[in-house]
Amino acid sequence: MRGAGRETGGRRVRCPLASPLAAAAMALLHTRRLLAAPRLAAAAAAAARASSWWSHVEMGPPDPILGVTEAFKRDTNSKKMNLGVGAYRDDNGKPYVLNCVRKAEAMMASKKMDKEYLPIGGLADFTRASAELALGENSEAFKSGRYVTVQGISGTGSLRIGANFLQRFFKASCDVYLPKPSWGNHTPIFRDAGLQLQAYRYYDPKTCSLDFSGAMDDISKIPEKSIILLHACAHNPTGVDPRQEQWKELAAVVKKRNLLVYFDMAYQGFASGDINRDAWAVRYFIEQGINIILAQSYAKNMGLYGERAGAFTVICSDAEEAKRVESQLKILIRPMYSNPPLNGARIASIILNTPDLRKEWLVEVKGMADRIISMRTQLVSNLKKEGSSHNWQHITDQIGMFCFTGLKPEQVERLIKEFSIYMTKDGRISVAGVTSGNVGYLAHAIHQVTK
Repeated sequence: MRGAGRETGGRRVRCPLASPLAAAAMALLHTRRLLAAPRLAAAAAAAARASSWWSHVEMGPPDPILGVTEAFKRDTNSKKMNLGVGAYRDDNGKPYVLNCVRKAEAMMASKKMDKEYLPIGGLADFTRASAELALGENSEAFKSGRYVTVQGISGTGSLRIGANFLQRFFKASCDVYLPKPSWGNHTPIFRDAGLQLQAYRYYDPKTCSLDFSGAMDDISKIPEKSIILLHACAHNPTGVDPRQEQWKELAAVVKKRNLLVYFDMAYQGFASGDINRDAWAVRYFIEQGINIILAQSYAKNMGLYGERAGAFTVICSDAEEAKRVESQLKILIRPMYSNPPLNGARIASIILNTPDLRKEWLVEVKGMADRIISMRTQLVSNLKKEGSSHNWQHITDQIGMFCFTGLKPEQVERLIKEFSIYMTKDGRISVAGVTSGNVGYLAHAIHQVTK
């Protein structure tokens, strides 16, 4: 072959052109392999996906609150603030464990208690104390035993027990009416239980307050025997609650329309600092002959966030009906998680059933509520000092952990980019993230983006 060399006296003599040509050919082949590698890898990955059981599963959207927290963590600004997280912080911005909780834990440790399974319906001392806390010790429904309370996995789990119970046994309707807006998790809780979501007017963004006439108008048109969800106190996310006179009107229209009321009470004691005032609506509706269902949580008012302590209650027509309902709730719970967690229920039960600890808890929960109320007042005061001409009264009119500031998405974006103050795009802030040390900075930043 030309250029490949020739035989000479038993030796092969290579043509001078052979080596460069061979080297070039090898280099070209290597280049082609390198260029082909990504395509081959992509093809292999596509083939692997095609052969997977889960190739059709799409990436889900990130949780909006988690996104706020992640961005906050990456920020290096020493003045940064995270106003997105729904958990109480002390005036130093630190997580807070109540003294009564520490004492209850010490009592548990000293008794060297076992770790056996709880019954399906939960710890009996806890469920009874939860019902008494919500309904009141003098409640006719409580004293007559025409209720059933089961332990749930905090507020979310308790709400889901109720949603599943409604889906299986409430035959009149599968429509659940939520206030606009409502807690973000309400929608998936009821939707994933197989119920249909509807809405009624509640919040007026123009006034940052309750759209009472709109709510009354919408509720009066809800089809009879539908389900309506009401926030018992400290409405999440707006912090806007009806006044007692307005609750009375709401109860009247609910009774007239024969609606099933599902109360979500996640903040009893934490809203106003008074457990009886915060449960007023729940108790009033029952007194009016409205047999409600109720979800409770001890995350906020006892700081038992990670312990997942909650309860679900059904008010029945009599004690015999309550027994039947209880039997079916247990049948629902058994395949969901068999039985609830032990530790948080023990802590809450000891606090509620030990007079000295209960008294201490009432002082501590009022202290948490008062700090949040104080931060609202200080924020408005500092905004006035900054020279803001806007009316910020809605900040002090609202109640509970959250505040709908009325800030627009573009203003929120500026707060994040220019001041490292993080919150959700709808302008909701967790007032628990505001302290005496940063309230002035927050007021200054809000004034800068709103003036």
